[in-house]
Amino acid sequence: MEDEVDRLVAAWRRERPDLDVEPLEVLSRVSRLARHLDRARRIAFSEHNLEPWEFDVLTALRRAGTPYQLSPGQLLTQTLVTSGTMTNRIDRLAKKGLVERLPDPSDRRGVMVRLTDEGRDRADSALAGLLAQERALLAELSTAQRGELGSLLRQLTAPFDNIPG
Repeated sequence: MEDEVDRLVAAWRRERPDLDVEPLEVLSRVSRLARHLDRARRIAFSEHNLEPWEFDVLTALRRAGTPYQLSPGQLLTQTLVTSGTMTNRIDRLAKKGLVERLPDPSDRRGVMVRLTDEGRDRADSALAGLLAQERALLAELSTAQRGELGSLLRQLTAPFDNIPG
């Protein structure tokens, strides 16, 4: 079965036979798949009245386990945004009743961000919707193929995820 990347690669091989375009065969597919995944995620989140960034913050808190709270600094680390952006996001989620700010018991000046019951329910239902969308994207692959693909992608992403500092 031919895909758009096959046509793109064939055109480049015809137009630029002097270049090795083999990386396009993998990375263009990864890029296209990322766009499809982004679209599927937006659909899953919108069905639960969430933006992707809201899902990121809520699920970071949900994964923390009971009592579903983290410091703003811990949320920064997990969501890779600036402190100003995180403050804005926490404010917006608090206004929606999805998180609450509590005093940090170990630091009088600090705060903890805790998931509300509604926030937990929204995170859980959005995650279930997301997993259904992602299963559909992977439906053409066997269990073994999904495992192999996951391992290969880990080899590519691990160096980026483990850069010191």
